[in-house]
Amino acid sequence: MRHDEFLARVRERGEYANQEEAAQVTKAVLDVLAHRITPGEVKDLAAQLPAPLKAALQANGDQRVKSYGVEEFCRRVAERTGARPRTAQWDASAVLSTLAEAVSPGELNQIISQLPSGYAVLFGKPDLSD
Repeated sequence: MRHDEFLARVRERGEYANQEEAAQVTKAVLDVLAHRITPGEVKDLAAQLPAPLKAALQANGDQRVKSYGVEEFCRRVAERTGARPRTAQWDASAVLSTLAEAVSPGELNQIISQLPSGYAVLFGKPDLSD
């Protein structure tokens, strides 16, 4: 998926005013995600994305994985975007559901397998753990 197409889908899903807002939210969500999955998985994910999205994922280099649930994930997104946590959940879902369409099913499964239950819904997938 091309970068402009990715942002257009995020913009539509998130109901953002323009591509710039969609890009800012995308960068914030990918930054938080990059802290949540292993550095090797960040590299694998980045390999399937256009250059500007790769840069957002790899901006922090090889950092240790931080373990936290969906609420903390959304709080961290909110911190980066200046939104409320509920809005950040909407933002995360707009970006991650688009990401789910942009990468291979195998890569998506690798990412989701590194996250605790509850994250799957942000990617537009049912949470089968309940």
